[in-house]
Amino acid sequence: MAVETGTQETERVVGRVWTVRLDPHGRLAAGAVRLSCSRPACADQHFPDGAAAARKAAIAHVNAHLARVREEGGPRGDAWCACRAVDCAWHTPGSGSGGARPSAGRCGGPVVLTVYADRAGRLWRVAETCARCAAATADCRVLDTAPPPSHGGHTAADRAARKAEEQAAPGNGAAAGGMAALFSDCGASPVGASPASPAPADAPARVPQARAVSKGSPSRRPKRRGKIAQRIVPDDLEPESLRRELTELGDAFRAYQKRPEPDLALLAVLHERKARAFALWADVSGDETLREEAERAEKAIGITREMHENRTGQPADAPDDVPVVERLLTRTQAAHARAVLDHVAAHTPCPGPEARLAVLMLTLRAARDGTGNVTGQDLSGWLHRDAERVLEELVAADWLRLPDDVADALESRPEDPTLITVPALLPDRPRPFGFGKTTRARLSGWAQKVVGDRKIRKKKGGPATRLIALYTAAHTGFDGRLGRAEDDGLDLDRVAAFCALPSDRLAEQVELLLAADWFAEAEISGGRLCGRLSERVLPLGGLL
Repeated sequence: MAVETGTQETERVVGRVWTVRLDPHGRLAAGAVRLSCSRPACADQHFPDGAAAARKAAIAHVNAHLARVREEGGPRGDAWCACRAVDCAWHTPGSGSGGARPSAGRCGGPVVLTVYADRAGRLWRVAETCARCAAATADCRVLDTAPPPSHGGHTAADRAARKAEEQAAPGNGAAAGGMAALFSDCGASPVGASPASPAPADAPARVPQARAVSKGSPSRRPKRRGKIAQRIVPDDLEPESLRRELTELGDAFRAYQKRPEPDLALLAVLHERKARAFALWADVSGDETLREEAERAEKAIGITREMHENRTGQPADAPDDVPVVERLLTRTQAAHARAVLDHVAAHTPCPGPEARLAVLMLTLRAARDGTGNVTGQDLSGWLHRDAERVLEELVAADWLRLPDDVADALESRPEDPTLITVPALLPDRPRPFGFGKTTRARLSGWAQKVVGDRKIRKKKGGPATRLIALYTAAHTGFDGRLGRAEDDGLDLDRVAAFCALPSDRLAEQVELLLAADWFAEAEISGGRLCGRLSERVLPLGGLL
């Protein structure tokens, strides 16, 4: 077994130490983790999927070492404190190499088996130390106490037999699973012995039994210690309601971290409670760092609520009976979609809704660097019988460039798509869009879902119908209503201009979309298009 040794004298055997550690492995961006143990016989383990699985394996590894120690008789009463062997560096600032050598009186108490885990969940240490060092080490837990050493043998079998005898002895407090107490310092008396009449050296020291609680007197249970935001809630914090709130809030945050799916509305409520509790804690204690924590929680409330609205399409404080709709686009992505629609309306080189629809879909394919891939199935799905004519018009206007002729592009298959080039979107030109490749792919997929809507195809909806569907989907609120709440619908002239149709021809397209269950309700009145998307297409809404 690997044992950490220090610089001090070691007349007695040095306490055993096992250190289990998690470290990054390979490229940091990959998230791989290496588990290593200070025991030479324990081989390193590697976890490519991140720290969660590594932590479970580390805890299992530590438990395996603890089980082995118990099989060997538990902590050794004749062991030298392992913490003192490293100059008490585990709990004394400035000790260790280059630090002051600790005094001989620092260690004391029985030899105990301890386990230490750092707060970051990256290091675990099992060690035989004295009780005094164990109490002085933060986040250190005592698991077992060593029996007193005998003058005969110190083998594992001797210790196990002695432990069994002491547990079987009537009236011994160790019968419930405890160990007889021994002080590390040779001159100290066993627990419960009088200084005037020391116990014989060969007699096992007994742990005093728990004091019985008299009938009718309330049992004194220690207050459960709370922890939140890497801070320990003081046991004597007043008012008591604040201490309880901080303790419960810490438990609530830890329970939230274990949820399989995020609930951002709940997280916003937790941040709101945290902001109030930390502000009151700062007032009570005068600690300004607590007020800074409260201010961070205040900022987190707004950020979390915005994330919730982006994800679900409804405010975090919406009534519980309002159904949650998972949107295909976030609020930011929907704003980018509207920017693309405006750009296409201003830069389509050919008249007609067919050319407008082709320019929109090809722009979304080439939005990042001016190039993209399309297949003949894409082109015929967008434009039907007009695909060849529209592509020839765009090529003639030098808006679109193809490696071969239009016929080859219409015959290209998914395994061999056609590479298109849109000169206006090449990197050497001013960039009209500021989104990345992930958003580009999301926008292109959103537009493809709208254009390829099954019910619109069944109703023989043409390019103009699909353009109206795209425009209305991009200009809805979280409840599916067209336009902003204060605008009462969409301006009819703008809708007609985007679709490259006269305003008087929009009514028939709106009726077709009603029949295709795109709109739950829609009407044209006073120069405005009012209505609401149907529930089936609400996930495609653009979140104004």
